[in-house]
Amino acid sequence: MASGSIPSFTFKAYGEDNPRQVSGSGSSSRHHSDSESEICPTTKSLARLCSRDKDERATALEKLSEKILVCLELDRTGSARLSKETLLHLLRLSRSCPLQEVRMRATELLCIAQEEGIEVPRALASGPSAFIPAKELLIEGLNQDILVESFLSLGQVDHLTMVMALHPSYLSCFLRTQHALFELDGPLPRDWRHYVSVMAAARHHCSYMVQQHSKAFLEAGGDESWLSGIKHAPVKLRSLHTLNKLLAHRPWLITQQHIQELVCAGAEPRWSLAELIHAVILMAHTHSLCSFVWGCGLNPEPDHIGGYAFHPPSPSHIPRSPHSPAHEDGRPELVDGAVEVEVLMKRMVELQQQQEEECTQEEMVTRFERQRSESIPTAVVRGAPPELVLCLVEEPEFRYEDFAPRGEQSPSTMRAQDYSWEDHGFSLVQRLLPDMGQFLDEEFQVVSNLTYNRMAMHEDVDTYTLRKALWNYIHCLYGIRYDDYDYGSVNVLLERSLKVFVKTMACHPEQTTARIYHAFWRHFRHSEKVHANLIVMEARLQAALLYTLRSITAYIK
Repeated sequence: MASGSIPSFTFKAYGEDNPRQVSGSGSSSRHHSDSESEICPTTKSLARLCSRDKDERATALEKLSEKILVCLELDRTGSARLSKETLLHLLRLSRSCPLQEVRMRATELLCIAQEEGIEVPRALASGPSAFIPAKELLIEGLNQDILVESFLSLGQVDHLTMVMALHPSYLSCFLRTQHALFELDGPLPRDWRHYVSVMAAARHHCSYMVQQHSKAFLEAGGDESWLSGIKHAPVKLRSLHTLNKLLAHRPWLITQQHIQELVCAGAEPRWSLAELIHAVILMAHTHSLCSFVWGCGLNPEPDHIGGYAFHPPSPSHIPRSPHSPAHEDGRPELVDGAVEVEVLMKRMVELQQQQEEECTQEEMVTRFERQRSESIPTAVVRGAPPELVLCLVEEPEFRYEDFAPRGEQSPSTMRAQDYSWEDHGFSLVQRLLPDMGQFLDEEFQVVSNLTYNRMAMHEDVDTYTLRKALWNYIHCLYGIRYDDYDYGSVNVLLERSLKVFVKTMACHPEQTTARIYHAFWRHFRHSEKVHANLIVMEARLQAALLYTLRSITAYIK
């Protein structure tokens, strides 16, 4: 996780060159003197709330409170007003700051502002996830330390972090990778890194990720006009379009030719290999995160469009953001889920006992082909994405198609023995983008080995075969085959409702619904479902990278 200097907050309104601190009140406005401007909370004073020194943090909190109260006093004469950005930041602190004293003070200040006649924002969602009860994510416990560290290092704790904190060991290495991708020295400028992620998130209609990276893009000094449409971005960034859409939806179609068109001597504009590998990892990383965001039903952040309102909801109806995951009629009717758990455990034990039995190579290939050509229905098709997403997508009709549609000739399978992350991809990334291979490898290793030796209501359970089946099923959907794996195990261990969820989340995550989330593993903990999401996310990331890295390797040779 990042340590050392703390990123400053920037409350920058679109179209303004400087952070806005005070805005006019009512229909009239007047010039504010420097002394009046200093009264309102500043970027620096808000950043001090993230100090690692408890006393300095307490002092910063008191000064922040004083400044806001003075602003409220000025409001009585109509001479000053708390900015919308400050109010939204207070809302975010009141909802997600892991430091109780900061969270309570922010809540108190919002209440005081409302009593003084200020129209204050309200969060529309009750918690970070539309699928997971807030009480299961906001509990005090082992995950609290990493949330505090995240707040002190990054200046905020977003919904993504709060859900991932159910698995602290994974979250730690994930945050290190994030920091390296977006903050450490690298071939791409910081604003470009975030814009590449905006482009990637838009492919999956993921308003959550688009807004997260749009904000970071502007804070890094990005040109606001780029966010109004992909056509306003530089030609060099727009030239990533084909690679972006293939990485997101059909990475097995990526060839050496796609790489050559971007990096060869005659390419205009030309990408260096280091720049390109940085962009590829950013895109694949963001695509896989979109799967996690949709798969866990993340709600918009309190300061996102669709995450707040300035009018209280009516008692009979709380509006749902159009950017939130689709809701259906609650949970499916429960049958005896405990019996399903027992059956699954029995199958896992039987598979472990049968590992010594050998199948012919022909039979192994047949089982793989049967698995990848299996027809798994997907969820409902969503309506049009919001304009802030749609304007950033070219060829929106280009979507996922099965690697091997039944009855059709498919591309050749990638055999893991011919090109793998361990033997080929890792070293290539390390060479072109030093240390990034190590960060990614740590993620893959942590998620592959992550286990608590429990399953639903049972303890001391070896879940290796189940975790392996999930990982290999994702790679199977992407046309990657392991010669030494019996794909018959997938059908034995993965119930159909789980396959529907996994395929939806990995291949077209924007179609994920609450119904298909609740339909699988009905007696499992939510943390176990999040664990499954992490496996799917990382397996998808590795699969997309392998196809691209293989093409880069072919180009270099």
